Amino acid sequence: MKHASVVIGANFGDEGKGLMTDFLARTYGGDGVLVARFNGGAQAGHTVVTDDGGRHVFSHFGAGTLAGADTLLTRHFIANPIIFQRERGELEALGIDPLVSVDPRALVTTPYDMLINEMVETSRGAARHGSVGLGINETVTRSDSRGFRLTAGDALNGPAAVETMLRRIRKTWVPRRVATLGIEAEYQRRREMIESEALAESWLAVLDNFLQRAHVRADTEVLGEHETVVFEGAQGLALDQTRGAFPHVTRSNTGVRNVAEMLNELPPAELLVTYATRAYMTRHGAGPLQGELAEKPFPGVYDLTNVPHAFQGRLRYALLDVAALRDRIAEDFRDTEMLDRTDGLRMAVAVTCLDQLPEAAAWTCEGEAVQGSPDDLVDAVRSHLSAEVFAASGSRAADIAAEIPV
Repeated sequence: MKHASVVIGANFGDEGKGLMTDFLARTYGGDGVLVARFNGGAQAGHTVVTDDGGRHVFSHFGAGTLAGADTLLTRHFIANPIIFQRERGELEALGIDPLVSVDPRALVTTPYDMLINEMVETSRGAARHGSVGLGINETVTRSDSRGFRLTAGDALNGPAAVETMLRRIRKTWVPRRVATLGIEAEYQRRREMIESEALAESWLAVLDNFLQRAHVRADTEVLGEHETVVFEGAQGLALDQTRGAFPHVTRSNTGVRNVAEMLNELPPAELLVTYATRAYMTRHGAGPLQGELAEKPFPGVYDLTNVPHAFQGRLRYALLDVAALRDRIAEDFRDTEMLDRTDGLRMAVAVTCLDQLPEAAAWTCEGEAVQGSPDDLVDAVRSHLSAEVFAASGSRAADIAAEIPV
């Protein structure tokens, strides 16, 4: 690997990471480029719009897929065979057959993790944490308990053991977890489905399909075979498991830390770290949002991906706080000090959704309201971060203007 780019969400997710990943994959030539998912799992929703108007929301595959890039699910990715199979079918319907590799250490989500997630969020009522219901936290929690960890490598090397493990999870882990969470009433409502053999057998078939389609290989081996890699993050810095507002966080490192760990196991490469932000703030799900507005901040704001969700509710809005953005990015970028060596390290900021702003736009800085044009907002971001900028005036890769040579 000679060149690595990292795309990181600077806020609460939904900042344009799919757009930037697609842009970088196309800029580097598409075919032969590798997109590596380095955190989170299938709860991502990264939208890519092609020049001819085609649109796909990437969840389990790299957002460079339409540009011809391969996908790597690294050791830090949480694999969900159910979502993988569904999305692969969607891509095959578009005539796309992506090459996918998965590290043997990647955790695997079972249907019981997803069901527990749904049950606990339902039982919380108005006090929901904002989960999308795909079992990310439940997968990590189960995996931390001795005797219940399931990885892609385990699944590949021991099919009979996986079947035994799945039934042990159903018989022992689920009731234990239900008791811990105090969700007995929800459990009883779904007990017949949870205990059915049909659910277990259908998931084992889906898992087998996943293992046939995804090559189980060490992530560093796959990374080393590609000259150019785009590391695609999920969620955002404000949802980081150690830096976000607990419990409204995700169970992963959403910044550059995971990438630094893997790069330290490889020869040095040029590294561009790009932090994506919309020109305004959004949050989908429960938790604090400083300066939250009752309505969308500008009449031109739209979002076709983040529709109202059973657990997350509607998309929430605030003006972009440039100073808070600076602080989050600076804190995360310091983690690049973990790198043993690099041939070149650069920081960039991608400001997306600029086409949705009126000429008289607004943002905040150090608690003060600021007004100006969209270009003025880009200048404010640039001056606060001393970073090179990608400015996105639309939803396609062709709508991005870059002042940085990539």
